[in-house]
Amino acid sequence: MVRTVPDNEEEHVIIVGGTFEVDPEQRNAFLAERQEIMRTSRNEDGCLEYTFAADPLEPDRVILFERWESQAALDAHLAAISPTTTRTPRSASITAYDVVGERRLR
Repeated sequence: MVRTVPDNEEEHVIIVGGTFEVDPEQRNAFLAERQEIMRTSRNEDGCLEYTFAADPLEPDRVILFERWESQAALDAHLAAISPTTTRTPRSASITAYDVVGERRLR
């Protein structure tokens, strides 16, 4: 879903979090196919973080973490994305969060 921010609405950092369920024996290949996607995404304007990572406790789970400086930056990323991967997950759940504030824990 692409969301357009009205001119009178303040921009916020956007965090995208997701999980993918994959066959455990295919997880390393699934992650390897996404390395170029990570490199490309990290070089896009407005990308603060973009990572796929293996869950260290669940062999069939991959975590997605993205951080974008604005909804507009995420929208541009989503419009340009054209993954060329052959391994698809059994399931996926991805959620975007609007961040209204932040603070350091330490």
